[in-house]
Amino acid sequence: MATPKRTRRKPYVETSAFLSMLRRMVVAAGKRVGRADVEDLRELLAIRDELDGAIQHAVDGLRADGYTWQSIGEGLGVTKQAALMRWGRKTDAS
Repeated sequence: MATPKRTRRKPYVETSAFLSMLRRMVVAAGKRVGRADVEDLRELLAIRDELDGAIQHAVDGLRADGYTWQSIGEGLGVTKQAALMRWGRKTDAS
């Protein structure tokens, strides 16, 4: 007997605790680099670049799930126009 096809659903993930932990880790990394060598600043800067990419990925995912620029802007604490200008793709602006 064949295994029935399962519909692909997004699992519910509690993000607030995860993001809180991540925030503490970033703060700790800054303090640690402050007591380390100047060469370690590059690694801390790379974290910022990764964070920018993660925000873009999150916005893209929310848009793909049907969230409006208005709701994304509200979540970011900016206007929908500001959210679209900063995180929108060329295809979104048309």
